[in-house]
Amino acid sequence: MSSLHERLTKRALRPVFSLVEQRLLRGAQRMDQPLRADIDALRRQVEEMRNAQYALGLLVDGTGRGTPRTPTPAAIDTLVREIRGVSGGDEHARRSVVVAYRTVVAMEALGVGRLAGSTSNVCGKLATIPLLSPPNGSILEIGTLYGLFASALLRMVHRAGLEPDLTIVDPLAGSQLQPGTRSGADPTGAPVREDVVRANLALCGSRAGLSARVEQGFSSDPAVRDAVSDREYGVIVVDGDHSEEGVRADLEWVEKIVAPGGIVVIDDYGDRKWPGVQDALDAHLARGGSRLRMLGRVSTSGFLRAE
Repeated sequence: MSSLHERLTKRALRPVFSLVEQRLLRGAQRMDQPLRADIDALRRQVEEMRNAQYALGLLVDGTGRGTPRTPTPAAIDTLVREIRGVSGGDEHARRSVVVAYRTVVAMEALGVGRLAGSTSNVCGKLATIPLLSPPNGSILEIGTLYGLFASALLRMVHRAGLEPDLTIVDPLAGSQLQPGTRSGADPTGAPVREDVVRANLALCGSRAGLSARVEQGFSSDPAVRDAVSDREYGVIVVDGDHSEEGVRADLEWVEKIVAPGGIVVIDDYGDRKWPGVQDALDAHLARGGSRLRMLGRVSTSGFLRAE
């Protein structure tokens, strides 16, 4: 009897339950309309962000250069801290890093080839050199690859108020040469030649880029040294032969041609891929009698000042 009563009760209440269910469903649907609109708007925003991120990636990812130009906030903070340590706490370190980064992106976007090195390595050199107040604007770059770093450095030195003149020494043999490594195809697909270097130096937009002296050959060649040892350089960037013997030979030459107070940059110092660079510089300084005083390291570049 109780079972029959339950069935009758359920049957009687079924229209009521249906009515309540319908009202709840209509209420939920009315509540869902704003939610659905918000979700649709969010989806559109995400799609727009993805498209924007993709477009930005075309400018700064590693395609065609091998190394992406996407520094993290921590990497920039580290650069600023290291530059302040080398420059004596310069208050403009962060500004210099940001300007250097913008310059790197612009040069690689417009130039032929690439700047060699990680973003921290390249920006560290570009940002630090002007802050160290070189005694004159004469710049010697030993090893240039495509000339884009030299062009970027000219811009940075101009910003610091120096009128630069540039000398480059590089074999410019069609591809990057480095003892102990195999010369494969460059990720850019561009040849390492003087005409490419000249084209990139023109991006500097100043007389210094157009009138730069490019001496084709190895820095160990006595004839090359004689040709460019006609002045005292305020900045010397050593980025040629990375073997211990090659760096040692370049340092001995640098001692003779750097101006008093001049800045010497040893690229890839502390880079585990090139242990000969640090071994050569450390041994050179430990031997005593050097004009060069170590200021410190920024990323993977050692900075020295000449007495």
